[in-house]
Amino acid sequence: MSEAVSALNGQSYSGFATVAEAGLQGMITLRGDLGSAAMKKAVKAATGCDMPAARRIVMNETRGAGWMSPDELLILVAYADARATVEALAKALAGEHHLVADVSDARAMFRIAGAEADEVLMKLCPVDFARLAPGELRRTRAAQVAAALWKSQADEYTLVSFRSVAGYVFGLLETAARPGAELGLRRGA
Repeated sequence: MSEAVSALNGQSYSGFATVAEAGLQGMITLRGDLGSAAMKKAVKAATGCDMPAARRIVMNETRGAGWMSPDELLILVAYADARATVEALAKALAGEHHLVADVSDARAMFRIAGAEADEVLMKLCPVDFARLAPGELRRTRAAQVAAALWKSQADEYTLVSFRSVAGYVFGLLETAARPGAELGLRRGA
């Protein structure tokens, strides 16, 4: 059996913000009736978090649940725990209409950090970052590809994309973080 590697093996770039591929991350798509008692209980058991409200992500240390659509969550766990978490969710939801899939190896995660991290993303995503509240999850696009993002810390954003476009997304983020790549968007410009 081969050893798992992340999409870009932790590649990073430091410009006026730091961009880094976050490495291996357990990610699970969970679909079903998000209002059902069984679903809420299964999510709590898997993550330690309550069911997130619409367009929100809730985290408990390294585990979390993000609302992706009215019937879909993104469950975050340690990469090594993804398979067992999928099995536990499937068992907890037996008899309920649901879908649970380990998408860890189909996704890539990036962290954009620094006092001007939002400026990097402003160049790529049609999101009003001045109004993006902590814990708010947005499904959007980064240039021409699908992405989801949230403010993960005071000066840090997390972005998730498909693994197949990880190199493209990293290139976009790197270019947008280069000093002199302001395009009139940076503060004080």
